Amino acid sequence: MDTAQLLDALNWRYATKQFDASKEIPAETWDALVQSLVLAPSSFGVQPWKFIVVKDEAKLKQLSAASWGQTQPVDASHYVVLAILKDVDEAYIGRFIADAAATRGIPVEELDGYKKVLLGFLGQLRKNGAVSAWSARQTYIALGQFMTSAAVLGIDTCPMEGINPAQYDEILGLTDTPYATVCGCAAGYRSDEDKYAATPKVRWATDQVVQTV
Repeated sequence: MDTAQLLDALNWRYATKQFDASKEIPAETWDALVQSLVLAPSSFGVQPWKFIVVKDEAKLKQLSAASWGQTQPVDASHYVVLAILKDVDEAYIGRFIADAAATRGIPVEELDGYKKVLLGFLGQLRKNGAVSAWSARQTYIALGQFMTSAAVLGIDTCPMEGINPAQYDEILGLTDTPYATVCGCAAGYRSDEDKYAATPKVRWATDQVVQTV
């Protein structure tokens, strides 16, 4: 992919309001998009999230109702809900460090300093009641990577923040678990009837939002 192709894909992308319910993303393409979530960067690499791909039709209808009646969850080929880990505690960090050591083939003790830094950082966040907000920021990085990857592959997406997170949690069985819904994202193919597909993209001029110092 060259620079022109990248910019074409980003200009082509928009928050799709109407999906063609008859079109389904090929399995290989969807698997790549799932991996774009798994491979998303996060602060310290901690990955304080869970991605829930919803296939059950009854749940999708419930999620549509919990999205103020928006139809993207039921009309799109695939619908994924992005949830945060509400509290990144010492036990979670212990598992993360153990996994990192095993993945890299090193003694877990070599990561003691890294673990100490992590626990100190998260302890400060917890003291300020900011762990969930920090987790949400990481999860939006994953959302951005997912949407960009989809655009490059010619797949339409629509990020869904106009939702009732508490109702989503109830529908998906997240209530009283360590996880909580942040947003959803529909993926599929735009309908020919979606008037927004041809609407010019509104963006500030580059020199108004990009500053070089």
